Amino acid sequence: MSDAFPDEVDEALWDEACRRADAIRDFLKSRTGRMSVADVALLATELEISQATAYRLIKLFRAGGTVMSLVERKPGRPGGHRVLDDRREEIIRTTISRYYLTRNRASFTQLVRDVQTNCISAGLRPPHRRTIKARLEDIDLQKRAKRRGETKIVKNTRAVPGVLAASRPLQIVQVDHTKADIFVVDEETRQPIGRPWLTLAMDVCSRMVTGFYLTMDAPSRLSTSLCLLHSVFDKSAWLREREISEAWPVAGFPDTLHVDNGADFRSQSFKRGCQDAGIAIDWRPPGEPRFGGHIERLIGTQMGKLHLLPGTTFSNAQELGEYDSKRHAALTLRELERYIALDIVGSYHHSIHASLGRPPIAVWREHEDVIPLRLPQDRMRFWLTFLPEQERTLRPTGIHLFGLRYWSAALTADVGRSNRRLLVKYDPRDMARVFVRRPSGNFVEARYADVTLPSVTLHEALAARRALLTKGRRELDTRTIVGTAVEQRKLVEAAVKKTALARRGPASRQKTRVEDGGWGSLRGVDSSKPVAFDEDTE
Repeated sequence: MSDAFPDEVDEALWDEACRRADAIRDFLKSRTGRMSVADVALLATELEISQATAYRLIKLFRAGGTVMSLVERKPGRPGGHRVLDDRREEIIRTTISRYYLTRNRASFTQLVRDVQTNCISAGLRPPHRRTIKARLEDIDLQKRAKRRGETKIVKNTRAVPGVLAASRPLQIVQVDHTKADIFVVDEETRQPIGRPWLTLAMDVCSRMVTGFYLTMDAPSRLSTSLCLLHSVFDKSAWLREREISEAWPVAGFPDTLHVDNGADFRSQSFKRGCQDAGIAIDWRPPGEPRFGGHIERLIGTQMGKLHLLPGTTFSNAQELGEYDSKRHAALTLRELERYIALDIVGSYHHSIHASLGRPPIAVWREHEDVIPLRLPQDRMRFWLTFLPEQERTLRPTGIHLFGLRYWSAALTADVGRSNRRLLVKYDPRDMARVFVRRPSGNFVEARYADVTLPSVTLHEALAARRALLTKGRRELDTRTIVGTAVEQRKLVEAAVKKTALARRGPASRQKTRVEDGGWGSLRGVDSSKPVAFDEDTE
């Protein structure tokens, strides 16, 4: 668990590891028996490495099964460190935009020459061509083709409506988001808190729902990742927690994720996590929703079921009429999640699908024995890869996150040893535990410091915190606070004057008393001569 995550790896190292992973996957698929020396020699030639290195990489890939297992570790460079400085990065971006992404269609060789020339002119060391290629490949292929007027590539990167098909389950899985047509209420107050967002994943071949995620937050990398996690892992325990007895047999990596062009599907963390697991991502052409017809129809079906529930907003103003959605809202987020899950596994999966002419569950069962089930070899690491993260300082009292405090005995040895902030991974669906990366690089599980607390979602924790702050503001006595502050200010000013007077010494105090008349009237007395005082007078 001490290795870096995919999004922490240098660009050039990651690209090379991806290239090696693709070649080794193809190599292993085509050879089911024992490898010959000649076969390994061919692979070594293809990858431009020695035979010994080829054997080592094959062994690493068989053990890990991920792109990360092939990333070369360079001594002295921390994971995720970018090699180039900001000035050279800016030169690469500007040169690509100004000279390569144009109708003139400059070649890649010319682009490399232009970048290197511009860097040398600026007194900077020119980057390697692999680095320039990596930056170029970060740009969407279709976007590049449009800017360069390469109509053939644009055409080839567009799917034709109606032809998206899969020959077996998990070959293509579509994912999309929608704002649910219903208001939900708070767990405690039962007051409406808004409309949640639903993220759905569906297998194109069988039309089975592979997973979903319901949240009050707008679509993001988080909702996409949690939907994927729900899709990949076995759902038996998840169903038991929600007291659902129907089976949901879908699990395993999809070969390809078919998604739209939203920023959540474009995040580096999400892309690299999928690459690491061998999941390809196929982005739909922007502005053309018909390319996601399968998942769009499923979303429409699910929203239609919600229109039967209290608090529905229906799908348009005409259907809504005078119905007050907020006033009639009755279901909490948890209750709505269970309702949707019941509908998926108990109704949708067992009903005849219009396009298939059969229930989705029947199609899945038919192919179940031949589905190449791929599951994470390191389930915990795969899970942590897609969880959101924060950085926190380890205090003597533990890790503080979103107003909650966590502790693990394994953290005892790290308290006070370092000022370095630690990476904390958390699951917003269950905030009873978090995962903390220690300075040594290993992750440890930390749970509530107060073990009597129940498990809550992140949304519930934040809502409770807001409620406490609101209650505190209502209980403020502003007049008392201001009055106290004024009295404190007077006290400080008086103390400063007394201290300054005391530090000037006895002579100063005597002079002050004379000037102020503290000793009575001494005018006309020669102050250069000593003044005698009778003992009685003194």
